[in-house]
Amino acid sequence: MIVRDRPSGFSLFLIARGSILPRIRFALVINIPVATLVTWSHGDLFRLKITLTTIPFSLIGLPLAIFLGFRNTAAYDRYWEGRKLWGELVLRSRNFARQCQSLIGGAEPAVASLGLADIRVRMVYRAIAFSHALCQQLRDLRQPDELRAYLLADEWQKISQANNPSVLLMLHMGLDLGACLREKRIDECLAATIDASMSALTGAAAACERIKSTPIPFSYTLLLHRTAYIYCFLLPFGLVDSIGFMTPFVVAIVAYTFFGLDALGDEIEEPFGLESNDLPLDAICRTIEINLRESLQDTNLPPALAPVNFCLT
Repeated sequence: MIVRDRPSGFSLFLIARGSILPRIRFALVINIPVATLVTWSHGDLFRLKITLTTIPFSLIGLPLAIFLGFRNTAAYDRYWEGRKLWGELVLRSRNFARQCQSLIGGAEPAVASLGLADIRVRMVYRAIAFSHALCQQLRDLRQPDELRAYLLADEWQKISQANNPSVLLMLHMGLDLGACLREKRIDECLAATIDASMSALTGAAAACERIKSTPIPFSYTLLLHRTAYIYCFLLPFGLVDSIGFMTPFVVAIVAYTFFGLDALGDEIEEPFGLESNDLPLDAICRTIEINLRESLQDTNLPPALAPVNFCLT
């Protein structure tokens, strides 16, 4: 995610990081010379005059802009829903850590120095591992070593071989909660509260998986993509007779807008990736880790992630 002050003045035209321009530069590099060539030949193609008026482009341009807007709205809805779900994960993780420490009985307060042998500490650290595991799944990564520090050795061995580590982590969480019930370390009604937090974490993870596995229908995207390219490459023939040498400049502005909207929709449609405008899942996971370890009075806290070249991953 791009994190920077809003640009103003001439600097608005010089910013590259976070701009959609790098993704559409090849299309513009072809489109603008074509418009220049059409202007130079005044619309003649091998001595054949191609005559187009602005009427068909007006008829097509308005619906195209509307449909591109609708698609980008749908894509942004997916992006914003993903951000709300990860905000829910932050909230539920904090509540879960508090509940484990305050509702599950123990001879002494739950602190990090007790280690993973203490069931309360183990459950809190497992919640940290849950957020990291979910991040890896959504980004199609397999990095089990990142989870080693939060889990017991035998549990980590099972998690590193699992197809869906976050689900298995939550299963182990439920087994530990059941053990606390059998040992009378927590009342049944209080255990139900912790179980509700676990269910909310699982629900948020499942919703993120739904977003990842259900893209906007490809045929809809393909139709808009083709129409935008056909429109922009035929536009010089409709403008050259009316605006003459200004044709390449107008075509460049229109192409930048339509190609950019098309590419931007593709980029934010999948909000859990590693591109510049995707959600900063690493930073959110680090926030969860800091909050939960701090609740256990852990003094070995990792630093919060900072943007690198205005990009927060």
